[in-house]
Amino acid sequence: MDNNTELIGSSRGLWLITLSRSFSERVHCLLHPASLLVWLSMWLLTSALVLLLFFLIALPWLQNLQPIFYAPQVNVASTPTDPEQSTAMMAMMEKDIAKQQKVLTSKMPRTNFLVINTRENKFTLRSGDQVLRTGFCSTGSYTLLVKSDNEKWAFQTPRGVLIVRGKTASPVWKKPDWAFVEEGLPVPSANHPSRYDYATLGDYALNLGNGYLIHGTLYQRLLGMPVTHGCIRLGDDDLEAVYKAMPAGSKVFIY
Repeated sequence: MDNNTELIGSSRGLWLITLSRSFSERVHCLLHPASLLVWLSMWLLTSALVLLLFFLIALPWLQNLQPIFYAPQVNVASTPTDPEQSTAMMAMMEKDIAKQQKVLTSKMPRTNFLVINTRENKFTLRSGDQVLRTGFCSTGSYTLLVKSDNEKWAFQTPRGVLIVRGKTASPVWKKPDWAFVEEGLPVPSANHPSRYDYATLGDYALNLGNGYLIHGTLYQRLLGMPVTHGCIRLGDDDLEAVYKAMPAGSKVFIY
């Protein structure tokens, strides 16, 4: 009885030792780098196969899904490829251009007129659609002169359609208050002799109203630049040509 018990106990102990060694060997084998690499490769391969099967099964279903929002459909007219259609379209366009040109020509002044480009500081003397003379001028500087809260002057050339209200040879400039303020001088009385300048305006002046003139300049090197107090300055020869070509009542287009 005792011998059998000892034999059974020894057998159980040997079995546990064997099982423990076997388990340790398996764990050691699994933790080996080569084994980990094999298991990782198998896991990645299995995952890839599962994803592939999913897309193969789900793709037809996904293709049948309808979008929630639809992009607006734009109908683009196709360009005519028929030569006859192209010719007809060109003829229609030319007819429309000719019509617009006729309207524009009908609105041109019948007398000489002057066009002032304040952006490029250029002038064009025209007679209908014919260019008589072109060149540089000077227009407003767009600067602001401030004497006080109640006395401010913005030096800009008015835009729009102005009329030549009068013409003067050998003009005399009666200086306004801002001319003295700008020079830091005291403002004299209304008819003080210091207000009268006999040289600054040049040989001719065309009155556009509200104190604005087309006149000459002592600073012809500045023509083509925005340096005036609002008047339009021309060079000597250009001023003489404009003065002779523009009678009172002529239009001046300023933009």
